This record gives sequence, structure tokens and C-alpha cells, in this order.
Amino acid sequence: MRASRFLKRRCQAALLALCCTLFPILNAYADIVVGSWNIQRLGHGSQKSYPALAAIASKVDLLAVQEVMTEDGIGKLERQLEKHSGESWSYLASHALGDSSYKEMYAFVWRDSAVEYSDGAVVYLDRGNRFAREPFSAKFRSKRSGAELALGTMHVVFGKRIADRTPEIKELANYWQWMQDVYPRTPIVLLGDFNLPPSNAEWGPVKQYAKPLLSEGASTLSAKGHYANLYDNIWVESNTALSISDAGIIDFPKIIGWNHKKSRKHVSDHAPIYMTLGNSTLGNGSVRVAPSLAVNMINGLQSEEENEARERVRGNRNSKIYHRPDCPSYSRVSVKNRTLFESGKSAESAGYRLAGNCS
Repeated sequence: MRASRFLKRRCQAALLALCCTLFPILNAYADIVVGSWNIQRLGHGSQKSYPALAAIASKVDLLAVQEVMTEDGIGKLERQLEKHSGESWSYLASHALGDSSYKEMYAFVWRDSAVEYSDGAVVYLDRGNRFAREPFSAKFRSKRSGAELALGTMHVVFGKRIADRTPEIKELANYWQWMQDVYPRTPIVLLGDFNLPPSNAEWGPVKQYAKPLLSEGASTLSAKGHYANLYDNIWVESNTALSISDAGIIDFPKIIGWNHKKSRKHVSDHAPIYMTLGNSTLGNGSVRVAPSLAVNMINGLQSEEENEARERVRGNRNSKIYHRPDCPSYSRVSVKNRTLFESGKSAESAGYRLAGNCS
């Protein structure tokens, strides 16, 4: 029986490899959902709601977690994910990192049916001591397609002012090059809480190699009940080979039905972010803070005509007005200011209003 199972698995693996070789167009790279989440002080204190955390984290297949205070915290999350989903999950954690009495860990947690750890788990060797908490990276393989990707995760120090954050942001350019050397011929992804929006000029050195998937919306929960800053992001290579179909921010308070005050206290002051690869989709019941990105904004592979077939409503970023295809001004929304939505409802959820000349 054991030999039979072994041969069956070998045959399945050989068939998958043959298909990926002969039919590269059909290979959706990695049919998984990848996410990142700063779970505020995970493992510290007794106020965390692990059932709520699991209900949200289960929306993705592979999650990079920042601000892990203890390994017991990530272990509890893994067990609660298994209880919530009825599936097996695994995690990988770094050692505690920090140059003072305050230390944090990084972790990756993944759904075993969809993802497996490949190799290369390592904390960046910061010879110049430029990072307060050195980035943590590892390579993973999609069980659905057999493709690999290397993830690096980072929590930039907040400090007392923006100037305290910018040295680490600039150093990420060197870290990116290091990842390319350590994981050759593998798509590179950098995820985390960077405490600086991607529009800031200090990202210039990184943008020589990479681009952010999120440029609109906000990912931090304000105590006043709204979203405040776009600090969390996913960076991919400028010419990435990943087939990215969607990316966004998950409005988790709406998923669990809590206000921001309760969500900040028992879950986190950050919302998770995600990208979908290949044919994967975000878990049922998910709510986005901002609309999904148009495919051409993510990887530049599809034509405008193909995108219009997918995203029917055009919004103007400057005026915050949206136009349906039947509106007189639909074709006059400039490409520079244009953002695309699946529907009018999606546009209104993002804070846009219908153009006055639409019937």
C-alpha cells in the first residue's frame, strides 16, 4: 500500500511537471491568495480574539505576519485557523528581532492544501545595522501549479517622525537586490508594514526595481472609526512574471461586524492586504476597503480593451466622480486620472459619486 501511494504521487508529480513544461500559458503561476498583516502585538496580553483573527486570515492561502510578540501567539493562530477552516495549516517564524529591549518576530502561515515551504528561510544579515528589525524571507511553492515565489516581510520602525522611517525605506533597495541574488530565477515579493505610503519620494531607490500593488485607499484603522494611512503594501518586480489578477485591502471590521474601536482592541489596528495569483479569488464574504486594482495597473499585460471588458465603470481620481459606460462623459475620463471599478456600487463604496449627466 505504501509503495503504491508513493508511485502514484511520483506519477502525479511527473505529470504536473510535464504539463507546466509543455503548456506554460496554461500554468497560472501560483493559483493562491497571498496576504500580509500586521497583527498588532500578536501573542501579547489576553485581549486578542483568535476566532476573529482566524475568520479573517482564512481568506488567504499564504500570509506574512508582522509584529509577532511570541511564538505562542502565531501557534494559537495556526490552531484556530485549523479549527475555523477544518484544514491543516503550518507556520514558520523568525527569532525575536530588535536592537533594544523591544523585540518582534516575523512569521509566515499557510494552508497546507495550497502551499508548501520550499527552502531558503533566512533573516537578512544586516552588516551595516541599518534595520531595527531585519527582514525575514523564505521561498514557497504553490501546490496548485507547482510554481515558486520568494517572500520577504518587513516592519519598518515607526519612530517619532517620518525622518525616523526613511533610512530603512532607502535600505530596502539593497535588500531587494540581495533577495534577487539569494532566490535567482524566482519571482520576488516584499510585503509588510512600511509606515510610509508608496507615494513618498523616499521610495525612489526601491522603485528602480519594484512597484507597489496598492496606491489608493488606506490600511490602518483610526480610533475615530475610519481608515487613515496606506502603510501596508505588497511590492513586486517591475517586470514580474507573476500572474496577478487582483490586489487590495480587506475591510475586516465589516466581515466580523465590529466597529473600529472593538476591532483595534481585539484584532489589530491594521487591515490585511492581499494579492490573488492565477485563477484564485479572495475568500467568500470578503469586503474591500478600496476597489480591486485593474489588471493593467498591476502587471501591464492586458490591453485596455480587455480590462474594459472586466471593469465596466470608470472613476476620476481627481474629482471622485464615476461614469457608467452609458454616461456622456465616459470616454472623456483621461487615462492619467482613470481608475476602474466592477460596478457603480464598488465605486460608491470607495467614496466616488455618480456623474450628474448620467441618466
